[in-house]
Amino acid sequence: MCANIIWGLGHLGSWAFIATRQTTVLLSQMALTVAIRSHPLMFLFGLAAVSLLVLMFVPPIPQSQIYHGFADQRTLFGIPNFWNVASNLPFVFIGAAGLWQIRVHFSARIFFLGVFLTGFSSSYYHWNPDDTGLFWDRLPMSIAFMAILANVIEERIDDRAGRMLLWPLVLLGIASLLWWRQTDDLRLYSWVQFFPCVVLPLIFWLLPPKHGSDGYWIAAAGWYLLAKALEFTDAVIFSAGHVMAGHALKHLAAAAACYAILRAFQTRRPLA
Repeated sequence: MCANIIWGLGHLGSWAFIATRQTTVLLSQMALTVAIRSHPLMFLFGLAAVSLLVLMFVPPIPQSQIYHGFADQRTLFGIPNFWNVASNLPFVFIGAAGLWQIRVHFSARIFFLGVFLTGFSSSYYHWNPDDTGLFWDRLPMSIAFMAILANVIEERIDDRAGRMLLWPLVLLGIASLLWWRQTDDLRLYSWVQFFPCVVLPLIFWLLPPKHGSDGYWIAAAGWYLLAKALEFTDAVIFSAGHVMAGHALKHLAAAAACYAILRAFQTRRPLA
């Protein structure tokens, strides 16, 4: 019987240890969440600084020339790489609608300007893919990435900080492409593209909204993830039926993400 009591006390002690450890982890997470919510700008700048520092230890990323060899290179109606060119048209329409309708924030207008120009610059690149065309393809996209980051900072963290950061962020996006063309190193451009993809979900998760349009932002994130998946499965999708390749579908999915952001601005209402 004593052995049973000792076993029971030991079992109870193990459960107590596990519960204490889980409680400690939970309290640490809560404390971190409170700290981030109390000093969101400090968290944002710290995350940016750390990620840029880590980037310095990553080997240079050259632009692979294989990238230009898209699966669907068919010429239709006299247009080479027809579907990769034509699938950029939705960017023009969505960008134009945003420029026409959205006048609340200047950063939002810069975002939709980037989307609008992407429709033309991406079509230009895909007509005859090479590094020079790719520079012009990526230029308005980098402006759009940085503008939407500034807009979310303005909306969720601090109005003044978002407005002040708009142009430095846009210039950083442009500089990342100039650095690539000068050094054939895509590390900084990769940061410009993917840092917003990491930090925006954190901002939406940790910081309370001012407007009730989060559903459209979630949809935009989903469409963007789908676009990246389609980009990496370009040839696989084309080989399935030779109707359309993954890259052209990627353009449509990315345009759908931009449309979801447009709807977020169109339906935004202040929360009570």
